[in-house]
Amino acid sequence: MKDFEAQENASIEHIRYHFKQLSNLYGFSFMEPSVLESLATLETKSGAAIRDEIYYFKDKGNREVALRFDFTMGLTRYATSQKSMKLPAKISAFGGVFRYDEPQKGRYRYFHQWDAEVYGKPTIESEAEIIELTSRLFDSLLLKNITIDINHRNLVESFINKTFDSKDPRLVEDILRAVDKISKKPKEEILKEFESKGYDKSKLEEMLDFSQIKGTIQDVENTLDTSQLESWNKLKSLFSSLESRGISNIRINFGVVRGLDYYSGMVFEVFDKNSKLGALAGGGRYDTLTRAFGRDDLCATGVAGGVERIILTMQEQNIIPESDRNRIAVIYVNDEMQKVAFSIASLLRLNRIPTDIDLSGRNVKKQMDAASNARHSIIVGPNEVEHGNVVLRDMKDGKEVTISLERLTEDPNSVLSLEKP
Repeated sequence: MKDFEAQENASIEHIRYHFKQLSNLYGFSFMEPSVLESLATLETKSGAAIRDEIYYFKDKGNREVALRFDFTMGLTRYATSQKSMKLPAKISAFGGVFRYDEPQKGRYRYFHQWDAEVYGKPTIESEAEIIELTSRLFDSLLLKNITIDINHRNLVESFINKTFDSKDPRLVEDILRAVDKISKKPKEEILKEFESKGYDKSKLEEMLDFSQIKGTIQDVENTLDTSQLESWNKLKSLFSSLESRGISNIRINFGVVRGLDYYSGMVFEVFDKNSKLGALAGGGRYDTLTRAFGRDDLCATGVAGGVERIILTMQEQNIIPESDRNRIAVIYVNDEMQKVAFSIASLLRLNRIPTDIDLSGRNVKKQMDAASNARHSIIVGPNEVEHGNVVLRDMKDGKEVTISLERLTEDPNSVLSLEKP
């Protein structure tokens, strides 16, 4: 487990704020499912094998319980239990989750996720809504080079059956695992691994080559005969809907298959094209999970994103959270200027401008050192105050302007710009 220090916590809150804003704009009901689930609930789809990946134990009542490892299970448990819930139901969540994993960069045992789900009829528009929300979230975080790779599980599974001339579910699972590894391991290593299981090398190569096809709808149709691909028209309809919504950072990627026992239709993953961190978010249609909870009449599609991994991407792209982007430090030259400085700090805080001020009566140099993370500083000196002014300094390049206390009182937001009033 890890501790979240001030800077990382500020970034988490920055992402939470933008996600909640978008959730509200798109009509999602924001909730938080229980952090503790029945172990049987978490085993609903994945079976006992999930125990290797989660924290579980017996409570004082000798009940088998576990810490949530994502939000989808809890939200789906909740949604399937609400017999009178109006459909389609749109639910979102944000918070901490737990996984028994080997800690490494971008992968922790306790971390944060954002999640959005739509429950109801299985429509193209509900899938487009989830992908649009996802795209807009990354836009609002000012992240660049973001690509959403989309695929369809039925399409890949039907291609596997055709290639291997088989409908054996175990064969499909094995080849899906091979496809899932193509972005993580060299092709020759995967071929060697699955040849040892008895699979024909030429057919494996055909499957791996297929899984590396990426591009627009037109690119794919120019590459191979799509008329025989199951669910291809569904993907085309989805892309058409997304394009009408103004979403352009999307492409086909036949290598995206997601959780092997989880998804039942469209799947997608989000990447920064210039980063090696892996998927920043992912989701798709998972109607089999609602059926596993006993609701054959309820279908679902959703998305979840890893907050810490997004923070790492923000750091790679030098994106500063708003709470730090507009932070002001008020600095007083001597003890006589302290009251004026605190009055200015209180005024800025009343106007929701993040403001720091020294509480220990330190000298100017030490106040300046402590203010190094601020965007601007207001320097309160006796000569300037005597003439009704203060100095506003850019803490990055050292540029300074003089602004009047009258203007500062009338328009506190003027401190967010070095333009001379």
